[in-house]
Amino acid sequence: MVLEGQWGHQPGVAITVNSGSRISFSFAGERLQLLFDTNGLTVPPHLWITVDDGEPALHLVENPVIELSAPDGRHQVEVVVKDVNEHVNRWNPPFECAVVFAGLVLDVHSRLRLSGRPGGPRLEFYGDSITQGVLALSTHPESAGADGTASYAYLTGRAFGGTSYQVGFGRQGIFRPGNGDVPPGVESFGWNFAGSPAERVEQPDVVVINLGVNDETLEPAQYAGFVRRVRAAYPDTTIVSLTPFNGRHNDVIQAAVKSLDDANLVLVDTTGWITEADTTDGVHPSVPGHAKIADHLVTALGTHTNLRRRS
Repeated sequence: MVLEGQWGHQPGVAITVNSGSRISFSFAGERLQLLFDTNGLTVPPHLWITVDDGEPALHLVENPVIELSAPDGRHQVEVVVKDVNEHVNRWNPPFECAVVFAGLVLDVHSRLRLSGRPGGPRLEFYGDSITQGVLALSTHPESAGADGTASYAYLTGRAFGGTSYQVGFGRQGIFRPGNGDVPPGVESFGWNFAGSPAERVEQPDVVVINLGVNDETLEPAQYAGFVRRVRAAYPDTTIVSLTPFNGRHNDVIQAAVKSLDDANLVLVDTTGWITEADTTDGVHPSVPGHAKIADHLVTALGTHTNLRRRS
């Protein structure tokens, strides 16, 4: 079994508060159960579950057990977090919305098949509601309108065949708190959620920062301070700073990146990547809008980093 993305671990469970996080495994048999701890949740998280080459099926984690069945044989299962609701507490345990995975139960005839560590590059994305995938599907303000797998971050990670950490919190800025009791970016970086350090076995190959648009005011020194926090955590990683897609604080971010004089820090100007027609509400990209962003970003990362698109 492989967990990808931003997961924290407590006795007996793995917890994520981030859309785009994944669980993948294979089994031989016909049936199994996915177990979740739903105690205290007031809003169910949304999952996409895919068995073999089938279409992803939407599951709301309203109950502790999700049953899966397939014809007898070997099967590959992928569970992806479509959305963890941004409007209720998902930072301070006990959570009102989070995916708390408690394991698998196999029937007597089924066997779990071991998986190795995922190959490919490791990418991390730090952003706001756009990185989360909020309002990607529609203008519905809750999870029905959101989809982390439609996000440019998810699409970019998959394009490189990599393991990605997609950390997006609605409303969050560098210094502005996010929805759902999430602290500002300068405070949340390095944590899965309150009390759970985001420990990495190895450094990522690339970190993409897409924060700042939600800050009412932003100074170059403030943005540079956030980048320094990332650099302190990852001394050898290529850091890519994106200017916001609507151009806000573009000059500030450019000045901040220039001031740092960091040879392994790349500025990518996203001006013109999308227009208002590529959004659902004038701000948040639609599914086609996210695809456009991902296409531009994959090209930019191929130019400025050692990443190479999966053929």
